[in-house]
Amino acid sequence: METLSYMIMIESSLQKVWNVLWGDETYGKWTQYFNPGSKVKSDWQIGGKTYFLNAEGNGLVSTIGSLQQPHYVVFKHLGVLKDGVEDTQSKEVKEWSGSFERYFLTEFGGKTKLYIEVQAEKQRREAMDAGFTKGLQTVKQLAEQV
Repeated sequence: METLSYMIMIESSLQKVWNVLWGDETYGKWTQYFNPGSKVKSDWQIGGKTYFLNAEGNGLVSTIGSLQQPHYVVFKHLGVLKDGVEDTQSKEVKEWSGSFERYFLTEFGGKTKLYIEVQAEKQRREAMDAGFTKGLQTVKQLAEQV
């Protein structure tokens, strides 16, 4: 596993950037570069359940390790959801279970710095770099719309 980081400055309020990241209408727009049809379903509770799902309803099972909306959220990945069944115990899952995704938003005079750290397996680096590079440009475009 390696920790990858991404940063972008957005000319918009911190709250609007947060809403673009996690809103039902906008989440799938910026995450399409990872997986078309993506959705996030969360109870937004520390220790609760969060699901990062593809168009078929399969994906990651995660929890929130820490949260202060709209300033930061840290997701801890626990396993996978496939055909409605959660797997948090298989050998394949245990190799990366516990990896994190961290989102930090800081506002400076009407602009927001979005900084993201993600733990990923080395062979996923290229896909993560491409997805976040394109995805963050989409977050910027959506958040800067009037």
